[in-house]
Amino acid sequence: MANANQTQRINPDRDEADSSSATGAIALLESDHRAVEKLFTIFERTADEDLDAKHALVRRACEELTVHAMIEEQFLYPAAHDVLSGDPQKKVDEAYVEHFLVKTLIEKFETLKPGMEGFDATFRVLMENVRHHIKEEETELFPELHSSGLDIAGLGRKLAQRKAQLEARLPKDAGDRT
Repeated sequence: MANANQTQRINPDRDEADSSSATGAIALLESDHRAVEKLFTIFERTADEDLDAKHALVRRACEELTVHAMIEEQFLYPAAHDVLSGDPQKKVDEAYVEHFLVKTLIEKFETLKPGMEGFDATFRVLMENVRHHIKEEETELFPELHSSGLDIAGLGRKLAQRKAQLEARLPKDAGDRT
C-alpha cells in the first residue's frame, strides 16, 4: 500500500520523459502516459483509509494530466489537424472533447477531498477516461502521425520545452520531478 511519504517520492518515468525529446513527440507523450498509468496503479493499490496518500496521488496525477493536455492542445493536435484528413482528423477532434471531459473531472478535485463521498468514484471515472484516451492515441492517432510526414523530432523539442516551462510553475511540494 502507498503512503504519503512514498507518494512524495513518486517519480514515474521522469528520466524517460526528459530524454524523449531527442526521439520525438510521440516518445515524450507515451512516456507521460506510462507515468500517469503508474500513478493510477498506485492509487488502485492504496488502502481506502490512507487519505493522505490518495490526496497526494490525485494531486500529482491531475498536475501531470493538466500539463500533458496543455502541450497536446497547444502543439500536437494543431499539427495533427494540419497533416491528417478524414477519419484520423476526426480522432483529433474527439481527443479535444476527451480532454474537455478530463479537465472537467480534474476541476471537481478543487472541492472534493479524500474521504468525501464521490472522491474515489470521480478519480476512477477519470482513470477510465484517461486510459481510453491513451489507448486511442497510441493505437490510432500516433501511428497515423508516424506515417504522415510530420516532423516528430521537431515537434518533440517544442513539446519538451513547453512541458518544462509548465512544470517549473507547479508547486514545489508536488513531488520529486527530477
